[in-house]
Amino acid sequence: MNVELAKHAGFCFGVNKAVEIVNEEIKKNKDQPIYTYGPIIHNEQVVRELESKGVKAVGDDDIGKVPPGVMILRSHGVSRDTEERIKAAGFTIVDATCPFVKRIHRTVDEKSKEGHVIIVGDPAHPEVKGIMGWCNEEPYIISEPADADRIPYKKDEPITIVSQTTYNYNKFQEIVDYIDKRGYYINVVNTICNATEERQEAAAELAERAGCMIVIGGANSSNSHKLYEICRERCEHTYFIQTLDDLHLEMPKSVSLVGITAGASTPNKIIEEVQNYVRNEF
Repeated sequence: MNVELAKHAGFCFGVNKAVEIVNEEIKKNKDQPIYTYGPIIHNEQVVRELESKGVKAVGDDDIGKVPPGVMILRSHGVSRDTEERIKAAGFTIVDATCPFVKRIHRTVDEKSKEGHVIIVGDPAHPEVKGIMGWCNEEPYIISEPADADRIPYKKDEPITIVSQTTYNYNKFQEIVDYIDKRGYYINVVNTICNATEERQEAAAELAERAGCMIVIGGANSSNSHKLYEICRERCEHTYFIQTLDDLHLEMPKSVSLVGITAGASTPNKIIEEVQNYVRNEF
């Protein structure tokens, strides 16, 4: 039996940079507390490792209650109001927001002054909440194609469409095409990052050939769950795990290829552990 890792899997640029920033602050700041606003990335193992080094993840309710120190903004970004509130509370802000997400903040800040904004993504996801907070009027959120039937804007009003960076590219294109055919006056800014597209394409290609797929990612990782959806559509025996401890394979003896992919917040160490285990045990 062969084991193959998807061509693109694991840490992306933005996640890797965010973790590097936290580790740099740990080295530089020995005498003041270090916090991250929310989990720095959506991977529980990485967050626990940083906690063991003294870095505490905090949320809205903690601002003003914990001693001021260094506050590192998570890779998903935060709203303008949140950033201002953190600064006003006396924290030194270090911005670890993914550059691709920062680009969306700038885009919606500018375009919401000229017209309306539609954000394609999960309204409960911290990245989308952060993007909403940079709009100068309340944006409309589309999480599923059916939401496009309820757009509250007139068809002759300018609308800019952006996307959560980890949204399914094919579904995003489907939504855009549907809105366009309805006759809305739209400006589309494809803000799905290259790493997301590459991982989705590589996972789909591998899942088409594999008899079994293993998707590794954090429980709250949007991009990892999108990979699972893509693989599950193409490979019946698809498993989603966070670490090797979650792996309980049940696959037909006829399987000759096991494919492995991993979300953008999954450390190489976990990927290698899963790869080695499957190669040695099956």
